Amino acid sequence: MMSPILLTSLTAIIVDDELYGRENLRIIIENYCPDIEVLGCADSVVSAKELVNTHRPEVIFLDINMPVLDGFDFLDEYEERSFLVVFVSAHEEFGIRAVKAGAADYLLKPINIKELKQTVKNLLSIKSKGAKIETFNETGRVILPASHGFELVAFDDLIRLEADGCYTTIFIKGGKNKIVSRTLKEFEDTLPLELFFRVHKSHLVNLKYVNDYSSYGGYSVTMSDGSKVELSRRKAPEFIQKIRAILKTI
Repeated sequence: MMSPILLTSLTAIIVDDELYGRENLRIIIENYCPDIEVLGCADSVVSAKELVNTHRPEVIFLDINMPVLDGFDFLDEYEERSFLVVFVSAHEEFGIRAVKAGAADYLLKPINIKELKQTVKNLLSIKSKGAKIETFNETGRVILPASHGFELVAFDDLIRLEADGCYTTIFIKGGKNKIVSRTLKEFEDTLPLELFFRVHKSHLVNLKYVNDYSSYGGYSVTMSDGSKVELSRRKAPEFIQKIRAILKTI
């Protein structure tokens, strides 16, 4: 089985014409902000646009004072933005203009690590409010976030889902597993109840892929991929009813 693919919470690029500014911010992010993956750095508006086209980042840490074209010129290139903007500048006087430009935040140089962490927290909050799990119930598919954008996966291809704190590991047919920054509860509220059942606080299973049920030495179910999943004792009767119901439809 392939190793799970870990999807970071936010992808980003850094735009600054000064090498020290780019590298300093990149190192600070890598050391103190694990929820941010820096995909690349640009030293001008032109190279920044190339990075946006290549990587489709969710966040851009954008310097303001740059030669030829500045940070505001860069934003003027986009009538609609698919990314959040955090201005990074040594000058306070651009704050009001940054707000008018729709920036998510404004960081002053030199970078204060505490302020940067708060900015990241705000960015994650913005993303969580605007990136809830969606489904196309009429076609039986769920939208999963991916590094390049999103991926459509059929309900029937989801074998089971396992909670890992604020993340969920999704086990997909063919071994192409994913870890996404969504709670198991969010998936439980989204996926069809007639097909998926939460057998344990940490496990949500596709009933069509249950191969075996056992009450010996503790309750458990074995899935079609060979994985053994714990079954809550109090949920065992409802689980058995669900299995009987799903068998009638197969």
